[in-house]
Amino acid sequence: MRTPLAGAALPATALTTALLAGLLAGCGADDSTASEQTLSDTDHNDADVTFAQDMIPHHAQALTLVDLTVGRDLDPGLTRIAEQIRAEQAPEIETMADWLGDWDEEVPETVRDHSNAGHGGGSATDAMREMDDEGHSMEGMLTADQLETLEEAPDDEFASLWVEAMIGHHEGAIAMAETEEAEGMYRPAVELAGDVVDAQTAEIEELEQIGG
Repeated sequence: MRTPLAGAALPATALTTALLAGLLAGCGADDSTASEQTLSDTDHNDADVTFAQDMIPHHAQALTLVDLTVGRDLDPGLTRIAEQIRAEQAPEIETMADWLGDWDEEVPETVRDHSNAGHGGGSATDAMREMDDEGHSMEGMLTADQLETLEEAPDDEFASLWVEAMIGHHEGAIAMAETEEAEGMYRPAVELAGDVVDAQTAEIEELEQIGG
């Protein structure tokens, strides 16, 4: 017959403590490994391609919204933010298009391409309807009807509608950029995504203060 060892409780407690410590250490290592992200200055992955292909038309619509502010009697702060958006996002579109070209990936058409080509009579709304007809939509993007409402709004209604639209648009871009930060490989794309998050978060705060 087996005789229990004297004082077995103490080794068992020590063993349990050691096992728990090991598990905790293992979890810490797993979390650290999961949070580490290998970035490359030359290589890219599918997340980088998706980010560029989605953000280009998203930025293009933001520039269309900025165009709608031109000639309007608006709060100077709102006009300043609109032009700031233009200054930030137009070069970013060119940068992302260059990446896609270098990667032999398709550069997507945008609402501005359609407008500039004279499709649908050159109207931003008609161009957006063409994009909608192609099933092209993503988080934060305005529909053709929403864009038409903005285009036709009188000045006393336009500002509040525009602020609301741009905040939603920025929130969509931030969500897309955060995905790229988490999943992207190409360092310049991940860094640009970080710039988008920082810039557009700050602009949302300014827009909320202006209100309209």
